[in-house]
Amino acid sequence: MTCASSQSTQPLKFTTSDSCDRIKDEFQFLQAQYHSLKLECDKLASEKSEMQRHYIMYYEMSYGLNIEMHKQAEIVKRLNGICAQVLPYLSQEHQQQVLGAIDRAKQVTPPEMNSIIRQQLQVQQLSQLQGLALPMTPLPLGLAPPTSSAGLLSLSSILASHSHLSKEEKSSREGGEGHRDEDADKSD
Repeated sequence: MTCASSQSTQPLKFTTSDSCDRIKDEFQFLQAQYHSLKLECDKLASEKSEMQRHYIMYYEMSYGLNIEMHKQAEIVKRLNGICAQVLPYLSQEHQQQVLGAIDRAKQVTPPEMNSIIRQQLQVQQLSQLQGLALPMTPLPLGLAPPTSSAGLLSLSSILASHSHLSKEEKSSREGGEGHRDEDADKSD
């Protein structure tokens, strides 16, 4: 029995150099693992800071658009007030024309909005292409060079000016017809 116990303890005996080699291998393995985890942690930290930067950028754009929306709503209220004040001074025929134009202006459909947005995006893309080819060329319609939040703000202001221009064109057409009717009345 003593022979068997002495033989079974032989493989369990470790020399100091074997123990040091095993410790060294284990240390290198742990060091490599630490290094890879540190790289992954650094990568995640940079992704986190990038995500925070994007979050701040989107928050600023959202805030700017919210302010722009409230500004446009206030402008609409004021213009409605002006129309309501001026409307009684118009002739009955012109009152009907103005009320019809106001009703048409209030009925903007999603396809019309998509069409307006698409047109403005095409104008913006063309202006960007022109800006690449001719850097000194001013951007049309008061477009600012695209930046993070300025791009969306300029798009909303363009949409507002486009709707304002189309209303002016409609009213000038209607006004032109009204002047022709008045001229015809005067000649009779």
